[in-house]
Amino acid sequence: MSTIEKSTEPAEAPTVPPAPNRLRDVTRQLLATRRVLVGIGILALLAVLAFVGPLVSGWEVGQRDFGALLEEPSADHWMGTNRTGQDIFTQSTAGLQKSLLIGLLVALLSTGVAALVGAFAGYFGGVTDKALMWVADLALVLPSFVILAILSKHFVGQGGWLVLVILLAAFSWMVTSKMVRGLTISLREREYIHAARFMGVPPHRIILRHILPNMSSLLIADATIMVSAAVIGETALSYFGLGVQSPDISLGVVIAAGSSFATTAPWMFAFPTVLLVLMVLAVNMIGDGLRDALDPMSTSRRS
Repeated sequence: MSTIEKSTEPAEAPTVPPAPNRLRDVTRQLLATRRVLVGIGILALLAVLAFVGPLVSGWEVGQRDFGALLEEPSADHWMGTNRTGQDIFTQSTAGLQKSLLIGLLVALLSTGVAALVGAFAGYFGGVTDKALMWVADLALVLPSFVILAILSKHFVGQGGWLVLVILLAAFSWMVTSKMVRGLTISLREREYIHAARFMGVPPHRIILRHILPNMSSLLIADATIMVSAAVIGETALSYFGLGVQSPDISLGVVIAAGSSFATTAPWMFAFPTVLLVLMVLAVNMIGDGLRDALDPMSTSRRS
């Protein structure tokens, strides 16, 4: 009889493809998008300029050089001075710092409010849905800029620029809340939501732990784009003297002070305006790239 020799070598295990990683895929897509890289680079340079510029200029924000009134850019004043001798470079970079902070805080507040309002309206439905969406519809039809101007005139001067942040956020959440509501209505019928209800998980915990994390991509993209909208809104109010009030300073305040000298002393107007345009452009480039990376149906990827 012939003996059959059995192989003692173990059989090779089948290769299992790695599990998809959403964060890794989005990061790879962002790093492969040129406009995102350009936007991140511009925004990083502006952030460094905003927080380092006032420290290295050699002049305080409110300091006056009475020997250099309305002076052109020079070695002592890199971007010139205004009619009272204040350094334009110092004022513009300090204003950029405040505008960046206002934009970030408004984006966080408005996106947070939109997420909570839309999620609670979509999850509970019925009277809760009608009441919250009625408030959102009412806020949408109100003349927000006029109301902001009136309220800013009375409250911002007393409470500082943080009051302006609250006012801007109060009129910036409505559209996003409607999108969140629609997504919540779809998500609340998923199996894992029904399982959480069956296990007795409270509604607020289901919303915070299961529903909102599943729409984080929308919220992140919305918050990014909201930064530029908030900065533009703050600049417009401050330009008309209804936003940031002295002794605080923002790009809108500096641009407003230099607008009447745009032809006679263009350095007063040009430098802060260029900073504003670059900041809004960079944030929009990042926001558009982030939206495309988070949207698998986007046709404008890698551009």
